[in-house]
Order: sequence, then structure tokens, then C-alpha cells
Amino acid sequence: MSEEESETVHEPRKKGKGKVLQVIFGCGRVGYAVAKELKARGIDIVIVDTDEKKVELLREEDFIAFVGDISEPEMITKVRSEGEPEAFFIMSNNSEVNKKAVKNAKERLPHACLVVRAIEPADKEDLNELDIDVALSTRDITARAAIESLKRVKAQRKAKALTAMLEAIKEKGKGRGKLGIVVHDSPDSDAIASALALKQIARHVGVPADILYCGEIGHHVNRAFVNILGIEMRRVEREEKLEEYDKLALIDATVPGANNPLPPPPEGDVDIIIDHHVANNKRKVYADFFDVRTDKGATSTIMTEYLRELGIAVDKVLATALLQGIRTDTGGFKRKTHPADYFAAAFLHVKADKELLEQIETPPMSTEMLNVVGGAILHKKIKGSYLITSVGVVANRDAIPQAADYLLNLEGITTAIVIGLCEDAICISGRSKDIRVNISDAFVSAFGEIGSAGGHAMMAAAQLPLGIFSGIKDKSTIVQLAEDAVTKRFLSVMKEEKSE
Repeated sequence: MSEEESETVHEPRKKGKGKVLQVIFGCGRVGYAVAKELKARGIDIVIVDTDEKKVELLREEDFIAFVGDISEPEMITKVRSEGEPEAFFIMSNNSEVNKKAVKNAKERLPHACLVVRAIEPADKEDLNELDIDVALSTRDITARAAIESLKRVKAQRKAKALTAMLEAIKEKGKGRGKLGIVVHDSPDSDAIASALALKQIARHVGVPADILYCGEIGHHVNRAFVNILGIEMRRVEREEKLEEYDKLALIDATVPGANNPLPPPPEGDVDIIIDHHVANNKRKVYADFFDVRTDKGATSTIMTEYLRELGIAVDKVLATALLQGIRTDTGGFKRKTHPADYFAAAFLHVKADKELLEQIETPPMSTEMLNVVGGAILHKKIKGSYLITSVGVVANRDAIPQAADYLLNLEGITTAIVIGLCEDAICISGRSKDIRVNISDAFVSAFGEIGSAGGHAMMAAAQLPLGIFSGIKDKSTIVQLAEDAVTKRFLSVMKEEKSE
């Protein structure tokens, strides 16, 4: 059957001349796979191939298909009769034919995107010289697919292992088992959202759960977050016996007893640990389920992946919470952001309530917070581009990182350190926008041996027990001694790093 006869017998279904199309030149195994995927996504496509029988079969599958030589310029005109091509997938198994098709497409449709199959390794260089958009190597595609498949399998196994642990609670408690989800002291939106996600997963399995925290939810954004979304949380005392819970999970933290109400190891070992922070701990921590991914920008990202792998519905409140958690811990996607954070945020963005997000992010500042920031400015000491200040005795420990965030905006300041006395510990918060400084590493080096410290490259926190200062009754004396010691240790570490 000739090309003319084929077109007479099988007139392609018209889609309308104004349609935007994607064109596939060459429909072997790779081209057909692309065609199936595009069709599944509802994209209008036109296929051109030299094989008459193949074209006939494609038409039977309701594809718009032509018989033709893709290296001929006339084929560009042919496909334009069906609509305006925005992209060409040039997928034949002949390198020279593909290159001719590229030249024709660029000459007649210079604004169309070009995705071209590279048959041999050397083809990539030739194709790049032709200024195409994407050169696809079958070898590369296979390698990426293998790696992505492995990552998916690992994620599925993790998700199944987590649900198996939760189901064990139900079996052990004969349907009355309960999970305690512990977050760090004065939890932020990432910790709270992640805990809420784990509670949803537990509910899906049939296990009730409580979100537990110690201290106060002091940050005005975090208070708004909890109140606006109506998140239920239970406040517990430090090292309180939590015997009513069959299992305990520690979320957005890695070490029991380090800035959370659990006792330190080995007494404080928990059953489930999920986090994205780098742990600074001298003792080994044991957990039956341990998932700490330090490459991720937020624990909310990890929890979103669990929900998706398990096929658990994400409602408006949970989506809003998780999206706020990711945005907070990545600094609005400007700080230590992994591609997975963007993918998770894109998934959540469709489901989240944008009006609630706006209310959460712009709550009014409290008088106490204003006083703390004012005190931080009043007592500031500037060493080059470093600003170090003390805010004295603070009832709301969340005011310390808020003050650090504010002070980093001052002209000429690249690193801000704020020190405050909170109950029985010295709390330190650091922020930096100096790309040469990893503030988390600096905090670990300066304060890790005498307390707990950690964080990210641009933000960090530390807590130092009062120790020998605990007997001093004059709080202002403790604050002054702490400020002197912290300043000396931090500047010493920064001097060592710059000399390396």
C-alpha cells in the first residue's frame, strides 16, 4: 500500500487547526512509550514514522499518525496541518536522520522545543552543537529509571515498615493501644505538622495518637499555626512517665532528652524516630524504626512522602500544615532545599488553604516579643560583621530565634547570635547569611561539648545547662557570665575556621 492509498483509506481524525501539538518523529519502542505517556496526560500529539503497518496500528489506537520520512522538510508542513507544534520528540534509531529532522524543525519552527534521542555517546556532543533542548540517551534513561525505581522501592519499604510498627500497637493493645508522638520543646510548624501527619497515618491504621510537647508554643507564628488550624496537642512535664502509650515516636528530633521532654538515652530510647536534622550526640540512640534524612529541608517533606506512598488522603488542614512546615524550615525555599521539598510542596499546594496560610504567616507581634527585640538591639555588640547580644531572662524561649531573625536584617550584619536565660538553661540562637559560614557546624564546635547544639548551614540553636552557675541567685550575673563565655567560644571557633 502506497502512502497516498494509506492516507485515502485512513484519513486522520482532525483535531482543529488551532490546537497546540506535540510531535513524535519516529515511533519505535522509545517513541511509542513517549506517545503513550503523552496521550495518558491528555496532550494532543501527531506521530510520523516510515513504517506503514506501524502507522496503521497507531491510527487504530486513535493516534493521529502519518507515514513519512522525518528527515524531509515537508513533514514539518504536514504536521502543521493538524495544529501548531510546541515540541518535537525526535526518536528514530538513525542518528543522521534525527540530525536532519532537528535542522528542519529549527529552520521552520525555531521556537519549538526539541527533545532528541542520542543513539551513540558521540551524538550528544553533535546534538548540543545544534542547540537542542534535551538529548536523550537510552543508556542514561535506563540508568535514571533504575535509580528512581530503587528509591521508590526503598520509600515503599519504609512506609510499610512504619505501618507495620503502628499495627503492632493495635495488636499488642488488643485494639486499645495508643501512640505518643513527641516533638521538641516549644515546637515549630515543621515539628507540629510532621506530628500531625504521623497521627493521620496512625489513624489510618486504627491506632489513636496524641501529640506531646514540653515548654510553651511561644513563637507568635507557631501559636497562630496551632490556633488557626485547630491542632490538638498535649503539654507534658519534662521526663514525665508516659506509661499510657504503648509506643513513643520522636518527630523532628533525633536524640531523646535533647530539647524534648524524654529522658536521655538509654532510659529515653523511643520506638520511632523521624527527622531531617544532623544529630550531635555522644550516646547511641536506638529505635526500632529510624528514618533520618539530613539532605531534606524539612521533616514535613518526609512525612508527605509517607502519606503519598501509603495512599492516605491529605485533607485541607493537614496539607496547609505540612506546606507551612516545609516553607518554614527551608526559609521559603531559600535555605538547604532539596528537590524533594519542591515536589512535596507542589503536591500540597493544590490541597492547602491559601487564606489560612496568609493568616498564619502574618499574625500580630506580641508586646513581650517587641520588648525582647528591643532589648536585643539595645545590648548588641558588633564584631566586624558579627552581632552578638543578650536578651536577659526570657519567659518565652521562642523570642530568642525571632530576635535573631530580626537582627540579621541590620545593615552590615552577616551573622547574628542571641543569648537568653530560659528557666534552667542558657539558650542561644544563631542566624547567618554569610555563604562562607556554616552556623550549625560552628555551634557544634563551640557548644557541643558543654551542651546540645545543631541546626542548618544558615540557622542553629544551642542549649547549655547552668551547671556551676545554677547556685547564683542574681540572674543578671548569670546572663553576663554566659554572654562572655558564649562570645569567647563562638569567636574562637570562627577565628579557627577562617585560619584553616
